[in-house]
Amino acid sequence: MLVKDVMTEGVTCVRPDDSIASAAQKMKDLDVGALPICGENDRLAGMITDRDITIRATANCCDASSTRVRDVMTPNIEWVFEDQDVNEVADLMKQKQIRRVVVLNENKRLVGIVSLGDLAVDTGDEELVGATLSDVSEPASPLR
Repeated sequence: MLVKDVMTEGVTCVRPDDSIASAAQKMKDLDVGALPICGENDRLAGMITDRDITIRATANCCDASSTRVRDVMTPNIEWVFEDQDVNEVADLMKQKQIRRVVVLNENKRLVGIVSLGDLAVDTGDEELVGATLSDVSEPASPLR
């Protein structure tokens, strides 16, 4: 099964110069916890999550309307091509301990996101999903 068979299509982007308030509003409106960031020429520039906003902005008392997405986003994110096998994306999720991966087409344009939930619902492969979830969820040591 290919990534394009299980991914969520029609993904909404935010721009690096958008405020985190507008990014958070989009997350609320779409009921999602992460948005890809499309930069120059609509190329993938990173990802922003609700956790990024909380940890990197809110916890540092940043103003939501003046703090820009570029200030708290995660650049250099992992991605896969839409014609890759779902086992490859599952292996990437396990190795990097990530729950979602952006999907690009052959022109490196954003076409979707594949999440653990997509793998669980659309592949029907309980062993693949269980192993991926187990490895992604392996606790890290807290910073102290």
